[in-house]
Amino acid sequence: MPQVMELRGEVEFWARMKPLTESDDAEWVHVAHDLDTWPGAREAARRQMRRGGASRGRKLYSSAALTDPRDREALREMAAHGFQVRIATAPLPQGIVIIDRRTMILTDPAPSAPAAHRPRTYTFSASPALIGGTYALFEAAWESAADLNAALGSRRPRIDDRTAEVLRALGSGVTDEAAARELGMSLRTYRRRVAELLDGLDASSRFQAGFRAGELGLGRSGAQDARPGARG
Repeated sequence: MPQVMELRGEVEFWARMKPLTESDDAEWVHVAHDLDTWPGAREAARRQMRRGGASRGRKLYSSAALTDPRDREALREMAAHGFQVRIATAPLPQGIVIIDRRTMILTDPAPSAPAAHRPRTYTFSASPALIGGTYALFEAAWESAADLNAALGSRRPRIDDRTAEVLRALGSGVTDEAAARELGMSLRTYRRRVAELLDGLDASSRFQAGFRAGELGLGRSGAQDARPGARG
């Protein structure tokens, strides 16, 4: 069997993955952007929990996994059944599964819109050198990641309706003058709102603020985590 091979689509993915999931004694390392980075990832986790095989599993997620309340509850359930769960401090664009440090499967990055109809591809590897290097990178990311309880307990930015409008204006790429005029506020007030938004998102630039807001699921369809706020 080749040490590196490409798997196309869910059928090939599970043909290679299913035999690996039948062992309750294997060590599992799982890196993912969210709970659906892998086909059937949620059900696979539930099977491990039912069989009592979660104690040797470590799951490292992007902060995007905290966006949906149902996903946060699923993460709590995983932790309660023995999975070690942490939230990465940086984005995780690619999924990784390493089983017993002998087998590794990587996802391709999420397909762009024109290619979304194509089957996802996965890279299967049994190369000790590739797996060892990837595992070392995982360990470094794991050490710097936040424990799930700490991540869930941390203060999420609270964005009122007016600030959500400013966030959407930033994403539209219009000038400050045009955005202030569209929102019916003075340029000074608009720029103050922008500064407050950057501070609340712990962002050093407007681009970073948009990225951070996307990771947290803010401003996509109205304000989330909203509270009443003064207009103007």
